[in-house]
Amino acid sequence: MLADDVVVLLDGTDLTARVGLALELITVDGDGWPRVALLSAGEVLAAQDAVLRLALWPGSRTTANLERTARAVLAFVHAGAAHRVGLRARRDPDVLVAGEPRAVFDARVVSVRRDEVPYARLCSGITYELAEPDGVLARWRATIEALR
Repeated sequence: MLADDVVVLLDGTDLTARVGLALELITVDGDGWPRVALLSAGEVLAAQDAVLRLALWPGSRTTANLERTARAVLAFVHAGAAHRVGLRARRDPDVLVAGEPRAVFDARVVSVRRDEVPYARLCSGITYELAEPDGVLARWRATIEALR
């Protein structure tokens, strides 16, 4: 199960405060190679402490990998620690967000790992800035609503 602070981080509220948070969704391609997709807080929703909902591009390699294997790891840095969440995912019906389709996955949490040490604190993982925050935040809000 996800820790309470992770559920709050990914609960789809206060998306403005989550700008810059990048989450790595790691899948395995047909040749056995790991593939990383970077997701934002506007594409991941903690529906419960054991369920994440994901909105991905329908034609992406990540979507194809997740459909084929139903397995992924979501990795991110939060609260001074590295987090890795093992997922088993099932594709749900696509949704439209601002006229664009998104592949929706219902992902059950099967493992949770939080790595931290007493002598050091992780300050950040991959972070970013938005070039056009208003438009992106509007799309994120629409995506989260579609995932609910």
